[in-house]
Amino acid sequence: MSQGVQLLVGTRKGAWIFRSDARREAWAVDGPHFLGSIVNHLVLDPRDGRTLLMAASTGHLGPTVFRSTDGGASWTEAARPPAFAKAAEGETPRAVDHAFWLEPGHASEPGVWWAGTSPPGLFVSRDGGGTWDGVAGFNDNPKYWDWCPADGGTPDGALLNQVQVDPRDAAHMYIATSTGGVFETLDQGTSWRPLNRNVEANFFPDPYPEYGQDAHYIAVHPAMPDRLYQQNHCGIYRLDRPSDEWVRIGKAMPEEIGDIGFTIVPHPRDPDTAWVFPMDGTDVWPRVSPGGRPAVYRTRDAGASWERQDGGFPREQGWFTVKRQAFCADAQAPLGLYLGTTGGEVWMSDAEGEAWRPIARHLPEIYSVVATPL
Repeated sequence: MSQGVQLLVGTRKGAWIFRSDARREAWAVDGPHFLGSIVNHLVLDPRDGRTLLMAASTGHLGPTVFRSTDGGASWTEAARPPAFAKAAEGETPRAVDHAFWLEPGHASEPGVWWAGTSPPGLFVSRDGGGTWDGVAGFNDNPKYWDWCPADGGTPDGALLNQVQVDPRDAAHMYIATSTGGVFETLDQGTSWRPLNRNVEANFFPDPYPEYGQDAHYIAVHPAMPDRLYQQNHCGIYRLDRPSDEWVRIGKAMPEEIGDIGFTIVPHPRDPDTAWVFPMDGTDVWPRVSPGGRPAVYRTRDAGASWERQDGGFPREQGWFTVKRQAFCADAQAPLGLYLGTTGGEVWMSDAEGEAWRPIARHLPEIYSVVATPL
């Protein structure tokens, strides 16, 4: 039986929640929440279906995390938000500029959450987001400044931009960074190793270093966790474990479009199907849709080929892109896809990308879109 969908939308100026009817045709809007604040990520805990966490930067509180257990009607700030420990004498000081990514812990660990920040830092909460502690295995790693150089990062700052937990094993995790690429732990963060073999970093003299890549997004496939997809600053990749070598599947994209973008969305039931939203990564990196003609591209053969899906999008003068956390899928059949643009629009397809329509316009620049069942 069909059920409604809830979209959690974070923007440069606040958060909105959209709730659909069972057919995903009519949408009710709730918001704005924290109008004027930067909301990088708004996430529902799938383990209880009611706890919301929000990574926000407010004018008076600075970078923090808020929690709601009543659908966003009320919010409580974390008693101890993510923060680096005070630097010892002679050490380089670090201060959290903003929390960027929030990740619910493993299904076996209710109350555990993970957070990635700028500058790159990994933090954990074991009380449902109320208090946060640094993960010393990464933040204080002897290789930290090699993996996260102070002069590296994106226009919005260097990022630990993603945390992914293996659904089979709470101790097995991946993180993505904008300065060092992808890293893996087998002991829940006590130790880490780079996982970047065959991922290009064409801005270095050695274009295939052990670390230094800009991993825009990684996706561990929920039905086949040994398959990972990655959208990188330098292409689209797939990794099939136990191999440690990524395969560049973006070379099959049309040459005039390229394989540069911010995110990749796998089909939750089909490991061979995934979607990307390409952007113009040529010359000056304008970070807009190639040629002003936005489209998603779908693979149904694990990246061997890609097909353009642009039904409903502007045919011309569509100069927007989709950021790291702003493209997602629901779990319904047919699958629903949702994306938020830098132009403040939310688009959806309830036909697995075959046709698109806007369900919200005129929002601030959209940073994240997360789909959950109602």
